[in-house]
Amino acid sequence: MAGTDTLARRLWKAIEPIHAVVYFASEPAEAARANGLKGWWMGYFAGRVAPAGPLGPGAAQALFFAFPPRRVSRALPDAWSFAAPEKILRGHMEAAQAALERTLPPVEPPELERLVVLLERAVQGCGYEGRALAAAWASVPRPAALVGRLWLAATVLREHRGDGHVVALVHAGLNGVEAGMTHVATGDVARDVIQTSRGWTDEEWDRARERLAARGLLDADGGLTERGHALRLTVEEDTDRLAAEPVTHLGREGVEEAIRLAVPLSRHLIDSGVIPMPNPIGVPRP
Repeated sequence: MAGTDTLARRLWKAIEPIHAVVYFASEPAEAARANGLKGWWMGYFAGRVAPAGPLGPGAAQALFFAFPPRRVSRALPDAWSFAAPEKILRGHMEAAQAALERTLPPVEPPELERLVVLLERAVQGCGYEGRALAAAWASVPRPAALVGRLWLAATVLREHRGDGHVVALVHAGLNGVEAGMTHVATGDVARDVIQTSRGWTDEEWDRARERLAARGLLDADGGLTERGHALRLTVEEDTDRLAAEPVTHLGREGVEEAIRLAVPLSRHLIDSGVIPMPNPIGVPRP
């Protein structure tokens, strides 16, 4: 949205595709199947939450705010009966590294190492109060390979930002389906992309529209009203503010350098079709 292109947001745009390769490349899904997990969504939920241990659907649903509880409960805790979280995490990490090794463009080792060092330094500035998913990923030991370290650092930073985004949405009085609907109403992403990927039914979507209209946030056509625009802008500004710790720790020059080094990698992942456009994450081409 206009008016929110802060340094924290620019960093997110620059590194999000590096993390997001695990959602679109074949290696993570293959690793989940090799561990006995049933279906793509079980692999998604179990792989993303594995550092937090064998969570049940209640705790996991609190972390996976954007999804209906039934989608989470179909995957967890059943996933842990097929493989322990530690095994799933190991397979997920190895698959993420393999996916990046296959899909990233050629990059000079000194530049890759410098990007990794900068992102890991940014991670050192993260606070984890109220950010359970980011804290769990921050506890994962660094891989030996630079590409593995790159993915892990990008993941901690994006989950730190994502946890803060959930805080901002809850503070704004939006639940998961309402958050998705107001995102769609900004025009940044299509309804079918969000509703289908998250798993909300038409009935749930329609009820959410009625609630948001009653609050004066949506107009008769499902677009944002002036009040709705203001609320959504506040959410995005709060998200950037809550993501400022690693940026402050790294400093403007360090963040600008990290963006300069990361953008060609992320652009390649998008331009080569690894990360589709549009995508349910809503990340644009940096």
